Amino acid sequence: MNSENTATVVKHTGSHYMLSRLPEWNLFPAVLRGRIRLKGSTATNPVAVGDVVVYESDNGLPTLENPAVIKSVQERRNYVIRKSANLSRQAHIIAANIDQAFIVVTLDFPEVKLPFLDRILVTCEVYNVHPVIVLNKTDLFREAYSEQLEAFHRIYEGAGYRVMEVSALKGEGVDALRESCRDRISLFSGVSGVGKSSLIKAMDPGLELKIGEISEAHLQGRHTTTFYEMYPLSSGGFIIDTPGIRGFGLVDIEPEEIALYFPEMLKASEGCRFTPCTHTHEPGCAVKAAVEEGTVSYERYSSYLGMLEEGRKYR
Repeated sequence: MNSENTATVVKHTGSHYMLSRLPEWNLFPAVLRGRIRLKGSTATNPVAVGDVVVYESDNGLPTLENPAVIKSVQERRNYVIRKSANLSRQAHIIAANIDQAFIVVTLDFPEVKLPFLDRILVTCEVYNVHPVIVLNKTDLFREAYSEQLEAFHRIYEGAGYRVMEVSALKGEGVDALRESCRDRISLFSGVSGVGKSSLIKAMDPGLELKIGEISEAHLQGRHTTTFYEMYPLSSGGFIIDTPGIRGFGLVDIEPEEIALYFPEMLKASEGCRFTPCTHTHEPGCAVKAAVEEGTVSYERYSSYLGMLEEGRKYR
């Protein structure tokens, strides 16, 4: 006799999944039978880590030989999705039903690419995910890169985002980060080499995560996390670790909507003479005036123009 229940997807490895009935942490395997199509979704993965799914199983705990069968996915309260940078432009859901997303970056080695960061922030705004920027390895950059550090804070705190300085190596800021994750489901994401897995390990040394090295030949990290996976923190809460991301394209956002997801530009646009305003060529544009005055950073505005152009290109 079969029975139906709900559980959360905590690991995705190709066609196999691990589930747990959060907040309990008792893992059991599951598979998909048939195809699950989500209404309105263009993503290549119909089931993502963080999804709450309805599953069916024989009486008793599912096993590798007799896994549970995922029947459907419950409606998501939010998710993070991206398009790959390759020619396929396929969309992939990184994680679903999360309380916050920690975007881990470094000033150098690998150098933070602001347009890349801004694409993630826009996506978080669109899909109702609270983002926090984590600036790792600041013990290495605080003196040598003091001006860049100050500029980074000015750009992103000026846009309304929280920026946390941390050092996985020295343990700086780790306690505050751990406390921010308590009793929440938190996504950790970033490009390879920023020290994301090392940072998670510093938060909870008992976790078994792979930690990689920087490739000096390419000044980027080696991929160490190969699957999307959730872990329980001993201090409370759950974290989702992700493979290093190389490309981050926007999904299902019309060009004329992009400016709505730059909080500082949205606020400034209230003074624009024309509505709608693309903030590019229109006279009396309050956003362009704010860029000239410095209340909207040139770097963020430049990212916006790049997204606008890309959005028109792929329409």
